[in-house]
Amino acid sequence: MVVYVLFGGMLATTWVQMIKAVLLLGGATFISIMVLKHSGFSLESLFGKAVAVHDGGQSIMAPGGLVANPIDALSLGLALMFGTAGLPHILMRFFTVPDAREARKSVVVATGLIGYFYLLTVIIGFGAIIFLTKDNPQFFSQVVKEGKTVYEMIGGNNMAAIHLSSAVGGNFLLGFISAVAFATILAVVAGLTLSGASAVSHDIYSSILRKGKARPREEMRVSKAATVALGIMSIILGLVFENQNVAFMVGLVFAVAASANFPILMLSMFWKDLTTRGAVIGGFAGLFGSLLLIILGPTVWVSVLHQESPIFPYGNPALFTIPLAFITAYVVSVTDKSARAQQDKAGFPAQYVRSMTGIGAAGASDH
Repeated sequence: MVVYVLFGGMLATTWVQMIKAVLLLGGATFISIMVLKHSGFSLESLFGKAVAVHDGGQSIMAPGGLVANPIDALSLGLALMFGTAGLPHILMRFFTVPDAREARKSVVVATGLIGYFYLLTVIIGFGAIIFLTKDNPQFFSQVVKEGKTVYEMIGGNNMAAIHLSSAVGGNFLLGFISAVAFATILAVVAGLTLSGASAVSHDIYSSILRKGKARPREEMRVSKAATVALGIMSIILGLVFENQNVAFMVGLVFAVAASANFPILMLSMFWKDLTTRGAVIGGFAGLFGSLLLIILGPTVWVSVLHQESPIFPYGNPALFTIPLAFITAYVVSVTDKSARAQQDKAGFPAQYVRSMTGIGAAGASDH
């Protein structure tokens, strides 16, 4: 994946994301249709069969399966909703459309497709409960833990959708969905790596360290070095968190994006008194606050560092760190009396008109 980004850049990343989206939606739709066919295309029948098969019975229909604590559940919901608007590799997609009108159209289409996929995951999840039974050695194996024999899904719980594809479509669908999984991982990691490398080469190196005087060749060299460095760091973190639930880890990523980027985006679009200093300090407050609480929470402090109890009791910090970023940005902005702050406030009306109407943002150069 590092090599792919290193030599492919934005063009290769864009193409693999487009291809992945088509394959992923197609594969998930087919699996969902096969699951529904087994239940007579009745959601009631689907849920009934899942309840009958599952060890917990009707408990799987109750809320709190992943996060039983109400505060954790609310915090996770906020992270998933607002984090989507702050993911850097999602924001970068706005630079690949020709004008503001196409950007708005892309958001509408993408939001619809994402919502459709989320609905499919409900069917796929209950289908996995029905088809992936513990007495089937194709999907589960017996292991001895602490003197007790328990069943574990082959490859871990993150393999549920892959095994389900084999159960409903045989080896052909298994191979197809496996390929889609690799393409999805490549697309996401490529987008994240590219956005990180661009931030290092353009925002930090060119704009801050070189004061805008860096040549394109220099920026490209720094970008490639940043790609390698980010790749190595990701590999190390991947090994550390290897046995963690992927879905839960995604929630933590969204919590960081919701805390660091979303508040600043909202304030910059709708609050005329936001200053550059307030945006920077508020964003850093959300970033470091969310990272600190994740480390001190049960996900890292207990599951990874193997401490007895977490310092921060909740696994999802967004409920606390999103307000932290908003409040910090507000306080710093209202107390900022610098000349730059006055320029920021004076330029808000023109920026507001552009963001709300698209006037003045017709071409790619305006981005």
